[in-house]
Amino acid sequence: MVSRIKVVNDVGELVSIFHAADADTKRKLLIDLSTSWITMPTIEQKYGIEGKRALLYLDKIKLIESQWITGANGPEKAYHTYYTSVQINLMGSMNELADIIYATTLSETKLLEYEDRIQKMIINDEGVFMGDAAEKLDISQTLLRGIVRRSSILQIKGYKIVTVNGVIQ
Repeated sequence: MVSRIKVVNDVGELVSIFHAADADTKRKLLIDLSTSWITMPTIEQKYGIEGKRALLYLDKIKLIESQWITGANGPEKAYHTYYTSVQINLMGSMNELADIIYATTLSETKLLEYEDRIQKMIINDEGVFMGDAAEKLDISQTLLRGIVRRSSILQIKGYKIVTVNGVIQ
């Protein structure tokens, strides 16, 4: 087995790492994925819709890989963790740290409010520029980056925020 280390060197990436296993379903799925290859039907059977959402989040933050395997029903896509360990090596200002801790500990209700407001800024699936969104929300770009990294339905592409493909609403 190849040993791969996920190096976290961006303070904003801490939000993604902390939320990779912030619920029991996510935690159990992450443990299962770290020990074997698992297909979507198996994930849905064992964890239901929450398992599917958790898998999409883990895929969004690039912690899993996939490959096609031959199963009883023919070819199926299977998933496994890409990394075997995580190394955190970063430095940030106290302002950045405060924003990241706030984004990490936001209630689900508040996160949904931010997601809804950001989605309304996205026109024709073209995304919205980070600076424009931060200004309209009256928050720092660091906090915005943390909110988007925590979100299961939004992601950062370059300087824009866009919706994630394959989102389960």
